[in-house]
Amino acid sequence: MTISRTALLFALLSLAILPLTAAPVVTITSDRPDALYTENEKITFTITTGDGTSELDASTIEWTLSLDGHKTLASGKGATASGSLDRPGFLLVTATCTAADGSKMTGYGAAAVSPNAIAPSLPAPDDFDDFWAAQKKKIAAVPLTFTATPHPLTGAGDAALEAADVSIVCEENGPPVSGYFAKPKNAAAKSLPAVLWVHGAGVRSASLPAALGGARDGFLSMDINAHGIPNGKPEAFYKTLAEGELKTYRFDGNTDREKNYFRGMFVRLVRAIDFLTSQPEWDGKTVAVIGHSQGGLQALVAGGLDERVTFIGSGVPAGCDHTGMQVDRIAGWPKIVPRLTDGSYDPAAIEASRYIDAVNFAARCEAEAIVSVGFIDRTCPPTSVYAAYNVLPGKKTMLNYPAMGHASTDEIRQKFREALLKHVGN
Repeated sequence: MTISRTALLFALLSLAILPLTAAPVVTITSDRPDALYTENEKITFTITTGDGTSELDASTIEWTLSLDGHKTLASGKGATASGSLDRPGFLLVTATCTAADGSKMTGYGAAAVSPNAIAPSLPAPDDFDDFWAAQKKKIAAVPLTFTATPHPLTGAGDAALEAADVSIVCEENGPPVSGYFAKPKNAAAKSLPAVLWVHGAGVRSASLPAALGGARDGFLSMDINAHGIPNGKPEAFYKTLAEGELKTYRFDGNTDREKNYFRGMFVRLVRAIDFLTSQPEWDGKTVAVIGHSQGGLQALVAGGLDERVTFIGSGVPAGCDHTGMQVDRIAGWPKIVPRLTDGSYDPAAIEASRYIDAVNFAARCEAEAIVSVGFIDRTCPPTSVYAAYNVLPGKKTMLNYPAMGHASTDEIRQKFREALLKHVGN
């Protein structure tokens, strides 16, 4: 049997216009749109399943309720799940449905129970302020020296901007601050606010587009990578670092407050602010720090560590409430306190983690703050995020997203931008 070229082409075109079948999904919603409750209130979740074209068999649904993923509270079957919490926290439902072909799909839903009453699991160490004052003193003793390599700009509308790849000496024998710095050309002295953009987890170059975005809005704008590494290298360069010397950075030095990797990351924030505030165009008033996930952690830290910071945008922040297990609660990424073979938690890691915990910096952050949280975030759990948010002493706004996991959406980024522009009076 032979098929003509015309017939073959027609067959291929017919296949090309067939509707695509959506991947099966499990959707879980609570009986209140805002998913906000108080202690001992009954919360009912509705679980729907579908493959994009038809409903799947609800009798195959199996669900569990947990304390924000920390431990299972109840389990059952069917299209509804109900429960409550007798203390502030988040009730997480995890539902799995089995399709006719045997494949399984899982979805998540959550509700907040008196989230504004969630407190940090432990107080700050007695010498927390002394420790960080000593770290800042060491940085201040290092002369503010840097190299700035001009970066050509060819984008439409960028003729009024200038940019450079900047490396700033931070600690002696330590990584520099490494990032892209951009600003409007010919700005008058003391006329521009400053903004520092900080990165989530991983190993990558600083972002020139982020730096330029802030400059277009009229800021001295700097985007730094998290590790003090060179910018603008081939992807293979960063992959080698991520699979090599930086593979375990989030756990490195986790039992020693001096050797902890995040200590170095945090002091680089201070040195980056030193650079921004040394610019003749800085208005002498405004310093903003904005980031998401690990960047959200850095924003909280910068606000609590440096009194020059007047505004922070902290999206789904990591590094919150490392010691949650001490009060039978979940801890946030990077989950830096390991569990030992006997089921207990490493006491040295617990103690060291308190010096890098975002909750302790948040409590010292007088800056205006805007924070986002995803109720089904299993990387930076909402319980840990609220533990930090609740101790922020200044003007603050929380953006609740009941159906969101670990994400930084366009909507959130725009709300952060609008809040920043309002902060500077634009």
